[in-house]
Amino acid sequence: MKNKRFSQKAPKAYHDADFINSEDARILRIMAEYLGPYKQFREEEVTNTIVLFGSARIRSQEQFIEEKDRLKSQLERAGDAENEHINYQLKRLEKQEELSQYYDDTVELSRLITEWVKTLPKKKRFIISTGGGPGIMEAANKGAFVAGGSSIGLNISLPFEQHPNPYITPDLNLEFHYFFMRKFWFAYLAKALVIMPGGFGTLDELMELLTLIQTRKISKRIPIIIYGETFWRNVINFDYLVDTGMISPEDTLLFRFFDDPKLAFEYLKKELTKIYEL
Repeated sequence: MKNKRFSQKAPKAYHDADFINSEDARILRIMAEYLGPYKQFREEEVTNTIVLFGSARIRSQEQFIEEKDRLKSQLERAGDAENEHINYQLKRLEKQEELSQYYDDTVELSRLITEWVKTLPKKKRFIISTGGGPGIMEAANKGAFVAGGSSIGLNISLPFEQHPNPYITPDLNLEFHYFFMRKFWFAYLAKALVIMPGGFGTLDELMELLTLIQTRKISKRIPIIIYGETFWRNVINFDYLVDTGMISPEDTLLFRFFDDPKLAFEYLKKELTKIYEL
C-alpha cells in the first residue's frame, strides 16, 4: 500500500521568524546590524561623518509653545485627580524650554558644516550623523536638510521617545535594536563629535567615546566639541575629577567648550582641514 502521508518541507532556518527572533539566533541579528549598515554606507559612499549627540527632549521654541498649549487645554478639561500630573508636566516643560536655544544652535551649526563640506571633493566630504530621533537629533538633520545636503539617522527602537525625524536622508535612515552596534557605527565613521546638552543617553555616548579616545582604542584624531559650557559644567565637574586624580589634566584637552555655533564651526573647519589636509 502506498504511503498517503504528505510531508511538507520545513522552512529554512533563515526564513523561520521564530528562530531568527530567538536567543539562539542573537549572533545573527548582531551580525545583521553590522553587515546591513556596512552595505548601505558602502553603496552611498559614506566614509566620514560628523556626529552630533544630544537630548530628544530639547525642542524648538515653536514646538514648546505647541506642547504647552496642548497641556493647558488638557488642564481645562481635567478633573482634580489629573491636575497635579498635568501641572507637573507644565513645570518641567517650562524648565526644558530654557534649553530651546540649543535646538536653534544645532540647526545653525549643522547648516554651516553642511554648506562647507559641499565645497569639498566628494571623497573628503563629512556627512552629519545623528541618533535619528526628535529634539537635538532632529535639529542636526534639519540643518543639513536646509543646506541641501545629506545626513544620517541611526535610530534605535525604544518603547518611548524615539522615532525617525523627517529630515533624515531616506537612504541613510537606519534602525537598530542593539545600542552597542549603533554606537559602533557612530564611532567607526566619526571624524568629529559635537555633544549638545542631554541626559543619560548623551552622557553614555560622550563618556564611552572619551574613554575610547583616552585609552587609544580609537587612534584617529577626533575634534570633540562640548556645546553649552554652563550646562555641562553643572552636570560634570571636570575640575574635581582632575583635582582628585580621577583623570589627568591632559585629559581635559580631549575636548573644547563652545557656546556659539559660528565659533564651533570655525574650530571644526580648522581642525578637520589640518588633520585631513583639505
